[in-house]
Amino acid sequence: MNELELLHRGKVREMYVVDDQHLLMVASDRISAFDVVFNEPIPDKGRVLTAMTVWWSEHLASVASTHLVSADPADFPTAAQRPDWDGRALLVRKANMLPLECIVRGYITGSAWKEYQQSGTMHGSLLPAGLLEAQQLPEPVFTPSTKATEGHDINISYQEAVDIVGSDLASQARDLSIEAYRSASEHAAKNGVIIADTKFELGLIDDKMVIADELLTPDSSRFWPAENWAPGATPVSLDKQPVRDATEATGWDKSPPPPQLSAETIQTTRDRYVTAYERITGESFNTWIGEN
Repeated sequence: MNELELLHRGKVREMYVVDDQHLLMVASDRISAFDVVFNEPIPDKGRVLTAMTVWWSEHLASVASTHLVSADPADFPTAAQRPDWDGRALLVRKANMLPLECIVRGYITGSAWKEYQQSGTMHGSLLPAGLLEAQQLPEPVFTPSTKATEGHDINISYQEAVDIVGSDLASQARDLSIEAYRSASEHAAKNGVIIADTKFELGLIDDKMVIADELLTPDSSRFWPAENWAPGATPVSLDKQPVRDATEATGWDKSPPPPQLSAETIQTTRDRYVTAYERITGESFNTWIGEN
């Protein structure tokens, strides 16, 4: 059996060449925090990311197209029909990617909260005075950033995004991202989950803008159980927060090598990912493709 050509290996995913128009995107169970990949995997993490991406691609089909072709291993080339990839691989169309991270924020938290505390701004734009941490913003805001090949992405203003990709693509990216965020947030809210913010990767296929890469997963979004949210403090997140909390508590300086993750931290993190999928989609993760 011929092997697929490895195009790129990221912190979490591998990208393989299928043909001139298609790629295979495989999500591993690796986990990173503070831009460092840990030695211990989180069981089923890659399958959760893949399952959520597929679910959202279908749910948002009327709002935005994606590059997804299929998650069914039967649709993959023979070289990609591997049991260890079942449920964690996606056949996708190649896209001409925008050199931007298309972030939409509905609540002020994370790096945006830090900037607001220092200057009263978010990505350089002035916000109303007196906002509290994790408070809902009056309207969702498009806050792009650069794509860093190493280290942290850099937050930029909308005008800086225009300077990078032009006014037409920047406005398309902003409008599509905000519309997708609004639709997703409205759905999640019905299931008791707040989407505080999310990051979209956008690209062009046949001159049409599409959402690519992962879509509204715990790795690209902040999901807060609504029952735990109140302005003034950061709520519990359905994501890798247990890894961040446990490793920061050790006094780790956030440079390699990372500390070892305990069995409890690994299990708690897996539970957060699975809970995010099940609460938002209303489906049992046990029914998703692959090992159970």
